[in-house]
Amino acid sequence: MYKAVGSRGSRVSRVLWMLEELGQPYEFVEVHLRSPEAYALNPSGKVPILIDGELTVTDSAAICVCLADKHADKGMGANPGVAGRAEMDSWMHFAQSEFEAPLWNKLRHRFLLPRDVRVDVGPAAAYDFALELNALERRLGDKPFALGERFSAVDVLLGDMGGWARAGRFAIESERINAYFDRVLVRPARVRAQANGGSMK
Repeated sequence: MYKAVGSRGSRVSRVLWMLEELGQPYEFVEVHLRSPEAYALNPSGKVPILIDGELTVTDSAAICVCLADKHADKGMGANPGVAGRAEMDSWMHFAQSEFEAPLWNKLRHRFLLPRDVRVDVGPAAAYDFALELNALERRLGDKPFALGERFSAVDVLLGDMGGWARAGRFAIESERINAYFDRVLVRPARVRAQANGGSMK
């Protein structure tokens, strides 16, 4: 059985969602950011962390890709060949390095950083997020999902970020992107994941 390690409402929600989509049994282990328990599993002290027997995987995107590859029969990984892997990697890097960056920046300055170093990044974060939304709309085009006609690990990451953006009241004016987020956020696996530790109590 997998162990999904993290704190409620954190990026562990993506790991739980992925496990639910794959139909895999797991235990949610609640561990806080930079706690002794987190440092014991990850040198940076960050969560989420996936424990699969002797294998420990950190970083939510890496975990989702690992799970998709391990359970390839479920069809949530890359399209075939080098081109398929490059396409998926490109989406994953865009999601975590670009699309999520404004969301994370605002969250850090609102809640996570020491009070004496926080600044008002709200306007800058909103500006940057609008640019990334435009990029997402161009990338997605008319496809129902990131990789085409099928839901994949990429959509788990993007969907989770979309839920985060909505909760943080970031403006999403694109009908196409709102329809995409509506489509992925209502999936039963996501609802189960949120109930099992993906959201705050």
